[in-house]
Amino acid sequence: MKRLIISLYCIIVTNMSNLAKIEFAALDVAGNNYMPWMIDVEMHLKSMDLLDTIKENNTTSKQNKARAIIFIRRHLDVGLKIEYLTIKDPSHLWKNLQESFQDFKKINEYNSAMFRIVSQLKFCGQTITEEDMLEKTYSTFHASNVTLQQQYRVRGFKKYSDLISCLLIAEKNNELLMKNHQSRPTGATTFPEANIAIQNDNERKHHHGPSRGRGHGRGHGRNYIRGHGRGRG
Repeated sequence: MKRLIISLYCIIVTNMSNLAKIEFAALDVAGNNYMPWMIDVEMHLKSMDLLDTIKENNTTSKQNKARAIIFIRRHLDVGLKIEYLTIKDPSHLWKNLQESFQDFKKINEYNSAMFRIVSQLKFCGQTITEEDMLEKTYSTFHASNVTLQQQYRVRGFKKYSDLISCLLIAEKNNELLMKNHQSRPTGATTFPEANIAIQNDNERKHHHGPSRGRGHGRGHGRNYIRGHGRGRG
């Protein structure tokens, strides 16, 4: 009888472990793996028909919100679970995590992470479209740069590589402006014509320049486009 009870207990524990298994690496407390973690969560929520639960002002059921928050918390570092313990709405948790970790410093970092994750997803049999990659990139713009995000959307990019090429050009131009600004003597006047020249150059290169393709320009980082429009690129 004792052996039977032990056997049943082992079966129950095993089944519970399978139900609570971690499908991918948890988000570490420093947010270093935020980008791949974010995409993994979104893809899994989509497959579970729960993606709407992390959108702002959604009207999904309490049951689905509960399922989503359980799934997200299961893939958080213990420290983050404690930090966000009181947040019960998945959309609020999602927004808090974005504000904390979605901040890429370089387009190269983001682009590299994007292609690494896309390759992994394709290897697992998931179809990732150009539209998916474009939308994900737009979503990484910082909240303070909503207007800039809209400007890039209006340009109607059809290929992810074209958008990245444009962002790389903007980043380099902004870095050049910063260097020029730092090298000017204190009190020197600004050169507004430089901004005009850069804008024209961006437009010309976007419409006539070659696509960088997958192997070019390695990428963005965690919430990349915080720098665009603010001097960093």
